[in-house]
Amino acid sequence: MSANPILLKNGQVTPLADIPVVEFDDMRSYLIDAVKNGAKVSKFFGHQKSSGPVRIYAVLGLHDSHQIAVMAADVGDSYSSLTPECPQFHLFEREVYEQYGVKPEGHPWLKPVRFHKPYNGAKIDTPQIGVTEFFQVEGEEIHEVNVGPVHAGVIEPGCFRFQCHGEGVFHLEISLGYQHRGIEKAVMGGPHRVTLWQMETIAGDMTVGHTMAYCEALEALSGTFVSDRANAIRAIGLEIERLTCHNTDLGALALDVGYLPVAMFCGKLRADLLNSSAEICGSRFSRSMVVPGGVGWDIDPACLDRLSKKLKGAFEKISSAIGLIWDKPSMLTWFEGTGRVSMEDAIGVGLVGPTGRAAGIPRDVRIDFPTGAYVNHPIPIAVADSKPGDVYWRAMIRWMEMQRSYDFIMKMLDALPSGEVRNDEVKTLAPNSFVCTLVEGWRGETVHAVITDDAGKFERYKIKDPSFHNWQGLSLALRGEEISHFPINNKSHNLSYCGYDL
Repeated sequence: MSANPILLKNGQVTPLADIPVVEFDDMRSYLIDAVKNGAKVSKFFGHQKSSGPVRIYAVLGLHDSHQIAVMAADVGDSYSSLTPECPQFHLFEREVYEQYGVKPEGHPWLKPVRFHKPYNGAKIDTPQIGVTEFFQVEGEEIHEVNVGPVHAGVIEPGCFRFQCHGEGVFHLEISLGYQHRGIEKAVMGGPHRVTLWQMETIAGDMTVGHTMAYCEALEALSGTFVSDRANAIRAIGLEIERLTCHNTDLGALALDVGYLPVAMFCGKLRADLLNSSAEICGSRFSRSMVVPGGVGWDIDPACLDRLSKKLKGAFEKISSAIGLIWDKPSMLTWFEGTGRVSMEDAIGVGLVGPTGRAAGIPRDVRIDFPTGAYVNHPIPIAVADSKPGDVYWRAMIRWMEMQRSYDFIMKMLDALPSGEVRNDEVKTLAPNSFVCTLVEGWRGETVHAVITDDAGKFERYKIKDPSFHNWQGLSLALRGEEISHFPINNKSHNLSYCGYDL
């Protein structure tokens, strides 16, 4: 039996019955060939009804055709792992195993992702949080350095185990899952009254990115119209979030190499950008900005004037501060060639967002799978063009994206469409249906997949934060580096712990 997926647009609803359910071996062959030919694994997750086998759904991003390919296969207690032939699946398969007890035979390193009991009560060994086997390098003078899971200040918990020879790092292994909140299980049977707030806090610094993905899924399933004005304000909020976080990251990189002028300026200007979000919705972290049916707050003429002036003033100062980075040989010495991840490795493990684009991968949801305001107002993609994949390019991509986001915001503010900003009539969700929404959050591709039951309630809600892919990129960046390069490499990726620990 041949495997032919259903092809959908970003946010397009389809009846569950229309998703092809094929033999797993056929799906496996299709997925491996598709990824070798340029497809991106956006989702690979399990779902099981009260009775019956575990069904695995696969969602591929076909960037060239601007479509997503969806298919499924029923599996028993085990299946032949895809990871040895396609590393993009390695973390997805580990996740399916701990959630449903279905073992990917031949997986090279079947470790826990989040240390929780299986959803379906499967009989598998669930170790205590943080109790796991780490990869070890043996040999004379080899030593291990463990960092975490408890860190200084407000850093979230994560364990970093370095295998070193002297100052050189052979391998870095990262173990997370210390604060698993169970959001995917909590929203089952929803949407509930608290579901929107839960989506806003999946990753606290990516409120707009995750909430947009959730609301677009809800609107697609309910057939809810969102006005051009609301879509424009959503996009403005998403780009302000991108500006804020990229600015913060560049300041943090300057701090890690001891260049305090840029670090202090970026720290101060972060507050100005956060306050720009507050101008729109009253929250510096964009809470209540995006809601089902539109946005929670309009931008009236007085707010528009204040917002434009605030952003213009802030960006002029940001340009001066960040411009200092590229003129300082002492900084560039730290940045250039440090923590390089090749394009081949980046594609292999599925890096997304600025981290992927810094390695030369020209992928951006706003261009490849646009929705809302991005359909008619595309943002030029920022991608490395020479010797890519190091700290320098991870910093430069952020600066390039900041400039393009600022230009986009100012253009949208200059020509905001007219109309209402919210449609309160979010109707019942389509029953027995599937939808997948992709949003380019500031860290990268953010994916929400929803399956509804007979009553139109959430039967399965699967979330993927971009950090799910990109922590592996940080591990690769440390190979062959000095251990003292860890802080700057870590900051150049700046990944979310809680976004990973759903």
